Amino acid sequence: MPRAGLSRDAVVRLALEQVDAGGPTGLADLTLAKVAASAGVATPSLYKHVGSLAALRRHVAVVALGDLTAASAAATVGRSGPDALRALARTWRAYALAHPGRYAATQLAPDPDAPEEAEHREAGARVVALVGAVLRGFGLPDDRTVDAVRAVRAGVHGFVTLELAAGFRLPEDLDRSFDALVEMLVAGVAALADPSSSPAQEQP
Repeated sequence: MPRAGLSRDAVVRLALEQVDAGGPTGLADLTLAKVAASAGVATPSLYKHVGSLAALRRHVAVVALGDLTAASAAATVGRSGPDALRALARTWRAYALAHPGRYAATQLAPDPDAPEEAEHREAGARVVALVGAVLRGFGLPDDRTVDAVRAVRAGVHGFVTLELAAGFRLPEDLDRSFDALVEMLVAGVAALADPSSSPAQEQP
């Protein structure tokens, strides 16, 4: 039956249900037609609430980024340095495994110049700021923080993406392997924070 009082928030909630139900491909498989069918309305009825599929995907990304930020903040509060980074990495992995479709949405990159994507940019910036705060607990100089954020994101994202795609076929325990990756990231960030670990500059 048609749903009374359809709104943007209601459409986004239905989209989130579709994304969650679809597993790792839930975001890629999201369509306005599927959301309209679950709402019991014709697809054109959605356009008064979301302008396009791209806009709906952005709204899903904003919710997912908010979820991930809240979970990360809760996991890292009261922690610092390596302990905070370990908690952050494990939280990201747990979120990705529990909500693979939403996790995929957190990887959507907003257009830095599009006014309609301001909310998406702000949601992404909050995640980056939280990660930056965690990594500054290592005593990183400002000019290496972005490098560390990118390295941590690439390491954790690469692992969980392979895990979600069943890319690890050897019998060794995945939790142990993930812990090994996290310890490598901890050591790498600590090295970035240590000026003495940088390669010596050759004298002219």
